[in-house]
Amino acid sequence: MFSLNITKNRKQFQLDVCFSALAEIVVLFGPSGSGKTTILNCIAGLEQPDSGEIRLDQQLFFADRHKPLPPQQRKVGYLFQDYALFPHMNVEKNIRYGLPRKDADLRSLLQVLRIEHLLASYPWQISGGEKQRVALARALATEPKLLLLDEPFSALDSETRKQCQDELLRYQQIWNIPFIIVTHDMDEAKKLGDTLIFLENGRIAAIEKKALAHE
Repeated sequence: MFSLNITKNRKQFQLDVCFSALAEIVVLFGPSGSGKTTILNCIAGLEQPDSGEIRLDQQLFFADRHKPLPPQQRKVGYLFQDYALFPHMNVEKNIRYGLPRKDADLRSLLQVLRIEHLLASYPWQISGGEKQRVALARALATEPKLLLLDEPFSALDSETRKQCQDELLRYQQIWNIPFIIVTHDMDEAKKLGDTLIFLENGRIAAIEKKALAHE
């Protein structure tokens, strides 16, 4: 189980949020500047809250009067909005970047994501949907216990976006870990989210549970 209860002062507002997640998809929805990406960054350890607690199962990421757990020890995968693929590396090297074992067997992961045929290609040679799957493979290759996705489909055309949404639902069922997704798209939020969290000026305005969102 993942739980978060934090505050953080921003220039525009004070972030003050509290929520938890099981092995489900949680969608953070709200206008730009409402604190969505800040929440992801605090979970990943790229930013630190001013107070509160972040916990995944028995592991404490952050708590008052405790030293924050370093990002590399959090077992959190992070799919950035622009995918952050290295243009000078081929697909295989991008996926293996940062892995503790360079000879790790990724065959099953590549098969699930259907990108085995792309390993020798470079990012500029593949489509937007393929880049998204490569970035997802890199995030999942570390075997995370939690996956963060920041506007993962915003750069895709509508048809590719729909396909990637369908695939993401399939991936979550396979890996059975919490996914926390940021989006500005209400249709996407309703399609993907088991839990929808609506943010306004750093605070939770409403929470909707969609227990049958994947049915």
